[in-house]
Amino acid sequence: MKKINMFVGVLFLLSACTGIVAKPNSISTETATPFPAIVYSTAIWTKTPTPTFTSTPIPTPTWVLQGPGDLTIPILLYHHIGISPIDSRYYVPPEKFEQEIKVLYDMNYTSITVEKLVQAITLGRELPAHPILITFDDGHVDNYTNAFPIMQKYGFTGVLYIVTNYLGTPGYLNRYQILEMYKAGWEVGSHTMNHYDLTKLTPEQQHREIAGSKKELEDVLGIDILTIAYPFGAKNKSILGAARAAGYIAAMGAEGYTDSQGDWNLFNLQRVEIKSSEDAKSFTRFLTWKGNTE
Repeated sequence: MKKINMFVGVLFLLSACTGIVAKPNSISTETATPFPAIVYSTAIWTKTPTPTFTSTPIPTPTWVLQGPGDLTIPILLYHHIGISPIDSRYYVPPEKFEQEIKVLYDMNYTSITVEKLVQAITLGRELPAHPILITFDDGHVDNYTNAFPIMQKYGFTGVLYIVTNYLGTPGYLNRYQILEMYKAGWEVGSHTMNHYDLTKLTPEQQHREIAGSKKELEDVLGIDILTIAYPFGAKNKSILGAARAAGYIAAMGAEGYTDSQGDWNLFNLQRVEIKSSEDAKSFTRFLTWKGNTE
């Protein structure tokens, strides 16, 4: 009887060790067409999501000196990349999102970080001929399951703005997902501690939301948090001053739109929100550079 029990125990242990976790592949340098299809996630939240995709070669862009001073660089703002359960404007379906990213690829845009943008504005530095920033507010988990593999497929990176107290909660990115995206070239910024309307808080509360989120994210993630996005784009003179005092190098607004970025709006960089109603054709109205016409 003891031998039978030991045999059953061994079988039980073996059956518990068969999980395999897939990780995204790196971008290949070989030529491969057409672009492979991606299987999108339809779940609102999965505890341990892992994106899968097939890489596509990305041509090396020509970099040229830009700045110092005003630069014409579009900054796009997304929230969810997924299917909305309530027909919300904040959800861009993955199929539409891929069409929009493919438009950027075909128009020869190259994604950059906010840090590179600030360096170009303040000091001048080499940037791709047609740079663009692609930002994601709130830190939804579908940024990892859906946006991440699509972006990597076409050779783009993005900027994540994380609400500190949402980190690792159901429906939101956890530490390991954020760091995987960071290691793939994504930038990470703060979206405050709790996503409050900062204009409705006292100066002391504003400081906790703005400076506290920077410190906590840096402690948890072990990386520099250099920029912040104001929730709802809400700001005033006190808030802009608090962002500077906290040590951020730039900040993102959300209302209005211009693709002219410079010292004058370094702490209110203008972004255009890409809503679910956009399609690949209407999306192009936000892009100054329309790509090669040949």
